[in-house]
Amino acid sequence: MFHLGWFVGGGFGPQAWNSQWSGTHSAEWMRGGFYAELARSLERACFDYLILEDGLMITDAYRGSMEVDLKYAWESPRLDPMAAVAVMSQATSRIGLVATLSTSFYPPFMAARMLVSLDHLSAGRVGANLVTSSSHRSAQNFGFDEHFEHDLRYEMADEWMDLVDRLCASWEPQAVVTDQQAGVFADFRKVHTVDFAGRFHRSRGPLNAPAGPQGRPVICQAGGSPAGREFAARHSDTIIAVPHGIEGMKAYREDVSARMIRHGRKPSDCKVLFLVNPIIGETDDQARELLAHRRARQRSPELMETVLAQMSYFSGIDFAQFDLDGPFPDLTGRVNGHQSSMTRFANAAAGRTLRETVMEHDTVESVELVGSPDTVAAQMGEVMAEVGGDGFLIATPVHRRVVAEIADGLVPALQRRGLMRTSYPHELFRDNLLEF
Repeated sequence: MFHLGWFVGGGFGPQAWNSQWSGTHSAEWMRGGFYAELARSLERACFDYLILEDGLMITDAYRGSMEVDLKYAWESPRLDPMAAVAVMSQATSRIGLVATLSTSFYPPFMAARMLVSLDHLSAGRVGANLVTSSSHRSAQNFGFDEHFEHDLRYEMADEWMDLVDRLCASWEPQAVVTDQQAGVFADFRKVHTVDFAGRFHRSRGPLNAPAGPQGRPVICQAGGSPAGREFAARHSDTIIAVPHGIEGMKAYREDVSARMIRHGRKPSDCKVLFLVNPIIGETDDQARELLAHRRARQRSPELMETVLAQMSYFSGIDFAQFDLDGPFPDLTGRVNGHQSSMTRFANAAAGRTLRETVMEHDTVESVELVGSPDTVAAQMGEVMAEVGGDGFLIATPVHRRVVAEIADGLVPALQRRGLMRTSYPHELFRDNLLEF
């Protein structure tokens, strides 16, 4: 049995807005109803959690223009995912709800207070996907000329997490007594200052909010670079991973497990979920036709332009300057952004031109899963048996048809094979995550 989550690329934004299957939600996404519907569908299918990606700027790294971003609604617009979590929490009762949060720009006190508040609203089902952000444009929105150096960002995040942990614990679990007879709401002796003075952050504390049901909300992180993996191994309850191929998945999991042990943690305390983009048809032949259609679409001018813009955003280097029919550029030592993402591009580019790399590379897939629901369920079981756990994150673009294919087609096939839970045994997110 393994865990299953859904990575909502684009975050609280216009999902699949130009798809024929987008329906009315393409125009109504800002009101949150589609996200509440999505959360209910995934809860019915017993997903561990859904996670909302986020960004803090409108990108203009490609050709020095915001055109591609806004034309295709690629990185923007995005509303605050914390607001979406609040909406989804009222429409569900068991599924974990994870919002992306930047440790580089969100003050620790505000982050801890927001997460504790959402943990109360969700009755113990909130999580935070911690990112350090990567773009100078993001930094400039918060008053900096440039973003901090890559590894320094993780040093800052490490201290940020230590402070957030202490703030979340500044109220003891039994601090709220609501003793009407004595006229005492909270026992002041069980609420403590944190008096934190670090290299990057300072806070007296305590929070002015009682501890949430989980104590500390579930922490998620996409640790790809060595610095990112080290941070994830120390702090995370679940990790987003995108190594390519079964051997890459095994190596990644073994590396994170070894790092966790060095930090005094058990590998079983953190669930590594691998991003996949399954293609499901009524039959295996139909699914292969859908795969061929997707590959043909990757050669469209729209997709070519979007991937080049994505590379520009990830690297901070304008890919419009490179010859599409020349070799993939050597970016060694030049990337201060998403280093692991650009490493995947570079590895896939071996012996290929830039054009071929753009047309053939998929950045959000660890293994290819194609077939009928039962065929894909069998493939997923075989992969997990080989890798050794812990599960998958669906990263397919979200619209109602694909949600139904997964929730009402693939999940029942997994459940019939005993690969996925059929109910939630616990009320709290972390407890369900650590069940197996």
